[in-house]
Amino acid sequence: MSQAQKPRVGLFVTCLVDLMRPGVGFAAVKLLEDAGCEVIVPEQTCCGQPAFNNGDRATTRDIALKAMDAFAGCDYVVAPSGSCAGMLRAHYPELFAGEPELAARSAAFAARCHELTSFLVDVMKVETVAAALNARATYHDSCSGLRELGVQAQPRKLLAGVEGLDMVPLRENDTCCGFGGTFAVKYGEISDSIVTKKCENIEASGANLLLAGDLGCLLNMAGKLSRRGKNIEVRHVAEVLAGMTDDPPIGAPGKKA
Repeated sequence: MSQAQKPRVGLFVTCLVDLMRPGVGFAAVKLLEDAGCEVIVPEQTCCGQPAFNNGDRATTRDIALKAMDAFAGCDYVVAPSGSCAGMLRAHYPELFAGEPELAARSAAFAARCHELTSFLVDVMKVETVAAALNARATYHDSCSGLRELGVQAQPRKLLAGVEGLDMVPLRENDTCCGFGGTFAVKYGEISDSIVTKKCENIEASGANLLLAGDLGCLLNMAGKLSRRGKNIEVRHVAEVLAGMTDDPPIGAPGKKA
């Protein structure tokens, strides 16, 4: 790739962003374009994680093949979700172990896949963003992004450059929120206990804004905070970094996501 050529980045929108919070996708596009990327959004479906986590390897394999075909012409694949990016990067190669040609193809594909803030900081070397927001915020580290991809310092580095934003620590910031995709459906009482503890820590932080990089986690925490009667805004980190906070907070009554 020549210095004058922009990296061609395929945006993996994710199901939840597409269906529940499209603004996160538009924010991701803005951040990537501001970083000097050419962004394309190929026709796409799920990353396959629900099927994978429930043991349906055949369906997951079909989904993975479609995803690799859809993003074949991209230099990078970026998702505004540590969960989906973790599936693409960490688990696709598992599906094709023992099939040399597909194993090599999936490994090469996985190496091009990144979570949004990690891509901006680690690959595109973004130092700061042109955004401003007067708020006192805290940050939840989602499980997959943190444990599978090492996403922790990157969003905080970018948030430090948002004018007017006061970041405060969250106790047990790296503890699960209780969502876990189908975990919250299968084990509702356990999930509720986990998210209750998480919300107690959020409330104790004194923040009026909760941020994270995974919409599933954000929806789960926003719902619980609302049921607890707490007036704490919940937003995806991309919305704040892109300066696109006109949409109502996630989980606002009567509003989509």
